Formats: sequence, structure tokens, C-alpha cells
Amino acid sequence: MKIIFHPAHSVGKADRMLYGHFLEHFHRQVYGGVYDPTSRFADEEGFRTDVLEALRRIKPPIIRWPGGCYVSAYDWKLGVGKERLPNFDKAWRVEESNEFGTDEFIKFCRKLDCEPYICTNAGTGTPEQMSDWVEYCNLENMGRFARERIANGSEKPHAVKFWSIGNENWGEHEIGSWSAEQWGSLVRESAKMMLRVDPTLELSAAALDDLDWNLNLLRTAGKYLDWISIHGYWDGSPDGYRHADYNTVMLRTGERISDKIDFVRAVLTACGLEKQIKIAFDEWNLRGWHHPNIIDIWEREPKRREDKKFYEENVIAARNCNDINATYTMADAVFSAAFLNTCLRNCDIVGMACFSPVVNTRGAIFTHKDGIVLRPQYFVFELYANLLKETVLDTWSECVPVLTGEDGGKAVTVDAVDVAITYGAGEYAAAVVNKDPEKEQTVQFSMLEGAAKEMRIHTLNGPSVDAYNDIGQTQVGITVSEWVPFEGSIRFAPHSVNVVELR
Repeated sequence: MKIIFHPAHSVGKADRMLYGHFLEHFHRQVYGGVYDPTSRFADEEGFRTDVLEALRRIKPPIIRWPGGCYVSAYDWKLGVGKERLPNFDKAWRVEESNEFGTDEFIKFCRKLDCEPYICTNAGTGTPEQMSDWVEYCNLENMGRFARERIANGSEKPHAVKFWSIGNENWGEHEIGSWSAEQWGSLVRESAKMMLRVDPTLELSAAALDDLDWNLNLLRTAGKYLDWISIHGYWDGSPDGYRHADYNTVMLRTGERISDKIDFVRAVLTACGLEKQIKIAFDEWNLRGWHHPNIIDIWEREPKRREDKKFYEENVIAARNCNDINATYTMADAVFSAAFLNTCLRNCDIVGMACFSPVVNTRGAIFTHKDGIVLRPQYFVFELYANLLKETVLDTWSECVPVLTGEDGGKAVTVDAVDVAITYGAGEYAAAVVNKDPEKEQTVQFSMLEGAAKEMRIHTLNGPSVDAYNDIGQTQVGITVSEWVPFEGSIRFAPHSVNVVELR
């Protein structure tokens, strides 16, 4: 394979927010995840220091919170102040202590030196309640809610710049789902009130790859928006245990990712908004979260409605399936790198991406009482956030090897090697993903200007496509070569994620 590039020909500047993350009040993400005052790893404010240390290594630029489906019935006012009364979480049907609320989230972000990104309740919430939340966070001292924040110990405003109006309110699964017409009006009125509190906000609104939904949203509320939010998961699980194998996952790394971006780009362009509104891919992961839908179960088995034991075992306990570390293999790492490469190549329109979630469930970090496990996808962020440059170059590829197979009864062909070239300060950093499960692949780098003399390769890999990390077991990690002369061509190991430094 040959890849040709020139430093003067770029796609654009890659925003560091492409390496963002997401945190929701689901299972062990918050309590027992990032926040656990009972843990021996807890700091004076209850945050797990081992999780904080691991996150600092991957430099999250932005974190989205508190949901997700959770937010569509969330009353933010229950999560501030000295008296925190528990309430029943109607999204996940558990008791929410409200111990971790707005001020704790801001503290968490400040410890990581990252931007907070608040997703508002557009399900049971109102435009007024959303704007009240902005008052609490961003007004200096005017009004009831700013003074309440001061009384709660935060004299200076939290200065939250990024806000999302709603989550997946296009879907029946969401509390407070709306028609396209209803959604456009709700976003418009919410945005108007929020911007009257703080006109410097950057606002996003929930969308999907649906023409009618997006057109109605953009025509009705587009002038108020800076972002349009889309989500993507590519591997569901019928029982929490069965997942797509490595080869099937690889077949989902091509158009299945890029089609979502291409569709939304086309709609924005058709509406003349491609220069104003960017795409926030603010929930993404290979693996969809496993959480059996209680409404579906009741419809199938109505006699189970009063069976508490059945519910605990088949709905609540089933969520533990998300934390089986053997699920997360080199397939997750390779897919995650291919996703980020796609975002990099579309950095002129994709300005934010939030890996879902940051810890536990399908997260890159797993916590247990004696420490943490770094899953394979964690190391993708360690490579990309620390090594890739700001400018993404336009490239031309020749003789690209392919993988073929069948997915869902459909014949699929994808590139076996995925490359994104970044450039800055006279040096290159190439993100190279070899998806092939068995074969080495050779890539010839043809620089039309500024030829490199030395190279160093950072390789993320494990002994097999099914390698994973667990408590007491580390099979996947990063190896780094010495600086060696660059001769134009580089061989890449099978099922590997690589960043090549060229100088």
C-alpha cells in the first residue's frame, strides 16, 4: 500500500475535543466508578485517585454528563446544596442518592483540567428549568440560582460553555420522546432562554441520521445552534454475553461509521449551515450498553410485573454483563482507532466526540476494590491524545488491501489498513490501523515535501485478536521502538493500532 501526502494540503485542524468522554448515572459509572468516598483510593472529596491518574494520562479535553437516558427525567436541583434527598431514577429504575451533582461534576472536570459539557433534561424538563441550570452555573451573582451556587461554596461561576439540549429524544426508549415538529420548537424555545442567560454558550441538540428530523430541527432552531449531536453503537448484545467476533467488527469499520457523518454533513450543507454548525459525535462506542428493557419484558411476560426476584436478576443484575473484561479485546481497540481516524479525516465538520462511557460499563477503565484495569481501547486514547498533531493532511492512497466478508446477510468490503496523517511543527504523526487479523501489512509513505529522516513507532497490540486485560492479567499494551532511520516503508503487525512519529 502507498499513501501520498503534502503538508500544504490539509483537511483542517483537528479539535482536541475529538478525544472526549461521557459519564452517565448508570450502574457503576459514577458511584463506584469515578466517585467512591468509601474506597481506599478516594481523595478528600471522594474521587478515586487511581481513576483520576489514569484519565490524566489520556488528557480528556471534554466530558459530557449526566446522560444519556438518565437525564431525561433528571431534576438538577435535587443534586445541589447541603441537603440531598434521594429519589427514584425512572430511567434506570434504581434509587439515585443525588450525592454526585452539578458541583461535584465541575470539581471532577477541574481535577482533570477539561471542559464540562452538560446535557439538559429535554424529556420531563422545560426551557425554564434548562435556563435555570445555566443561571446556577454561569451567572456571577444575579438571581436566585447564582446566589444558591455561592451559598453552596462556589463563589465564582462554573463557566460551563458547552450545553446539549436533550439526549436521544427522537426515540421511544427515551423518557420524553418527541415528534420532529415538537422537537424543533422545544429546542428553539430552550435555546432562546438559555442564551438570554448567557449568550456565550455553545449549544447542541439531539439529532440522528433521519432527514425529516434534521430538516425540521435545523429549519426551526438552526440559527441558535453551534453543534448537532449524533450517537453511534455498532455491536449490540442479545444477552450481554454474545458479541460480534473480530472479523465481523472489522466489517463495521468502513461505511458503517462514515455514513452517519456523510449524511449529517449533507443535510447541514443543504441548509447552508455547514460553516456554522459542527457535528458532535457525543456518544460512541463499538459495544452498545446491555440493559434489558423492562417494558419489553412486561409486554412479553405480563405475569412478571410483580416478580421482584425476576426483575433483580434479569434487569438490574444483567447490567453486570457490561463489566466482563474479556469482552473488550483488540477488536475494541482497532475499531476505536478506525472511528477516530474517520473523525480526523472529517475534522472540518466533526469537532467533538465523546467515548461512551469513561469508566465501567463499556468504558475504557474498569474499577474494582483493589485498583483498576485499563481495557484495550484505553490505550488508543493514550496514543492519539498524546502523539497526534493538530493539522490533518489530505491523502491519496494506492493499492490498498481489503477485507471481505458477510455481515447481516450482506457482502461487505473494507480497507484492511486505515491511515490518518497529522502534521505540526515540521513533524508528522501517522495513525495506522492494520485490521487484518493474520497478515502484516506494509505501507509506503510518499511525502511530496519535507521528507523525514527518522521514525519511531508506538504499537498497541496483544498476542491475538481476542487478547484482553483483566484483574491480574495484562495481555494488551503499548510498545515503543527506538528512533531509527526512516527508509520510506514500514511494516505493521496484524490486528494492531500504531502511531508513527516521523521527523
